[in-house]
Amino acid sequence: MIPVSTFKDRRVAVFGLGGSGLATAQALLAGGAEVIGWDDGEPGRKKAEAAGIPVSDLRDADWSGFAALVLAPGVPLTHPVPHWTVGLAQAAGVEIIGDIELFCRERRALKPTAPFAAITGTNGKSTTTALLSHLMKVGGRDVQMGGNIGTAILSLEPFKAGRVHVVECSSYQIDLAPGLDPSVGIHLNLTPDHIDRHGTFEHYGAVKERLIAGVQPGGTAVVGVDDAPSAAIADRAEAAGIHVVRISVKQPLADGIWLDGETLVVSEKGAKVFRLPLTGIGSLRGAHNAQNAAAAMAAARGLGLAYEVIAVGMQRFPGLAHRMEQVGTRGKVLFVNDSKATNADAAERALASFSDVFWIAGGKPKAGGITPLKPFFPRVRKAYLIGEAAADFAATLGGDVPHEVVGTLDRAVAAAARDAAASSLDHPVVLLSPACASFDQYPNFEVRGDAFRHLVEDLPQETAPA
Repeated sequence: MIPVSTFKDRRVAVFGLGGSGLATAQALLAGGAEVIGWDDGEPGRKKAEAAGIPVSDLRDADWSGFAALVLAPGVPLTHPVPHWTVGLAQAAGVEIIGDIELFCRERRALKPTAPFAAITGTNGKSTTTALLSHLMKVGGRDVQMGGNIGTAILSLEPFKAGRVHVVECSSYQIDLAPGLDPSVGIHLNLTPDHIDRHGTFEHYGAVKERLIAGVQPGGTAVVGVDDAPSAAIADRAEAAGIHVVRISVKQPLADGIWLDGETLVVSEKGAKVFRLPLTGIGSLRGAHNAQNAAAAMAAARGLGLAYEVIAVGMQRFPGLAHRMEQVGTRGKVLFVNDSKATNADAAERALASFSDVFWIAGGKPKAGGITPLKPFFPRVRKAYLIGEAAADFAATLGGDVPHEVVGTLDRAVAAAARDAAASSLDHPVVLLSPACASFDQYPNFEVRGDAFRHLVEDLPQETAPA
């Protein structure tokens, strides 16, 4: 735990008592703050009380006595409408922040030069966070990884010499962290997402940009420049005097890291100074993972690792569960769990990575369906459709792609495994990349991905690790 001493002897309201909210309240208490916690749900309140956190309805509180309102990132700050605690805090002139902001203030107060890498982007941030953490460990560093990737940031071990904090930041978290100031900031890409929480794409992009704009003096900003909004972010950061390393998987760069075939190239002033082949690294298959690898490479270099050490770490990266995860083989058939692909944009990355795909898709549909994926339909040998989206997906596939409405994941795995094994293809792939949320049949994408893995393991013929 990182005790938050910057609010010692002051009253702090904490709303949202899930995992990060509980960690926040406990860190504030450990640092000497007076905490009042509340949650709209009774289970959260009971869990907090059991953990020794004072709980009281913030509707009845005297807001003039609060130094801050700390919101959990899942609580609306501005859109679609501000949460009721936001209105009460604003009326009383109380600042509204999140746990990332508390971490940053504690770091500035205690050890402002402690290595701190913050990662954001519409897609790829979890893989990049895990990969950067892995590279730093291979380089012999003491690494603490958390944030949006799953471990609440204030649950991590505190600052000390040689320790690196690697933190994934969602737009919700950045919106609550006005003082975000990493020593290395990574911005991967920017495409429309979470508009329901930010109102417009422009506001969403402006929130994301704060991570790069806040990179501390002497630090490094790593920015993917393959989409126009992100390229503009890189330009503005450089104009503001921030050291920027650009990355691209679409174009050569005179300065930066870019993809040449299946090799990452480091260029400085037009000269190619290092090459890192990605061929054969299954956990980094596809252009989207090449972007993640380039970003992690630039960040690891900014944190002091030699390129030769980074290259060794890349070869050893096991990948993340549910993100292009190779879960097993059955004869010549490779099974890939990409359950994290909950929209068409994410599924596109998986479809672009394989040539002969037996595609399991469907679930709770997102706006736009799979129409944007039509350019990748020639890669699909057959589709197996599940969940609420099955009928709509079948209509989109039409006569372009053979398909079967199977309804459930167990039927899809059985049918896809049968057809892939019977095909004459050299390298068939059964790919779960649903392009949908999981909530019609599973509580989250992790449970859906775990179910896929278990179904593959239980196939009649023996499976072996990929």
